[in-house]
Amino acid sequence: MTKFKLYGFAQSGNSYKAALMLNLIGADWEPIPVDFFVGETFTQEYRARVNQMGEVPVLLHRDKKLTQTGVILTYLSETSGKFKAKNEEDRLEVLRWILFDNHKVTSFIATHRLLASLRKGSADPAVVEFLRARVFANLKIVDLHLEKRKYLVGDFPTIADISVAGYLYYPPEEHHFDIQKEFPAVNTWRDRIKELPGWKHPYDILPQPPSGIK
Repeated sequence: MTKFKLYGFAQSGNSYKAALMLNLIGADWEPIPVDFFVGETFTQEYRARVNQMGEVPVLLHRDKKLTQTGVILTYLSETSGKFKAKNEEDRLEVLRWILFDNHKVTSFIATHRLLASLRKGSADPAVVEFLRARVFANLKIVDLHLEKRKYLVGDFPTIADISVAGYLYYPPEEHHFDIQKEFPAVNTWRDRIKELPGWKHPYDILPQPPSGIK
């Protein structure tokens, strides 16, 4: 019997973070496709049955239903004993980077990518450019941090790495950044994570929305 079920879809970097973590820890899991681009997460039925916040990912495990990617990554790390910080100081540092990712990296790059590439229609160019500038500035912070270290915290990968890297594996024509050129330390670190057993590209690990991108 499948131990974990994960609501999500391939274009969601947050869903990808949870799916990648499940793969990296060798979990037995099953994806449940969510039709985000036709508004499934905004329906009353989804919010009543799956997640009152109207978001993905949602992880089901035994009698638990977990939402918010940072919570899911923390739970999977604690449950499996993998990708954990080695001491209290590092645990707080992992939390610091997850919060930075949520507020400064993922929040901007996900919105920028959605408006610039995934949503059909005319996005305000000024808004798109504002988001792009914020992404660039925040990834530069990560790049500088990684210039003299292999991973974000300590000398081995933690859930902080999985969290921050989540949106950086999508095609450049979607996020509109040349990561290799603009963020060389991030690029090296991103490639290092790709070498971990169980790593898969987001479009190979999660289902496409049943109705496609609208």
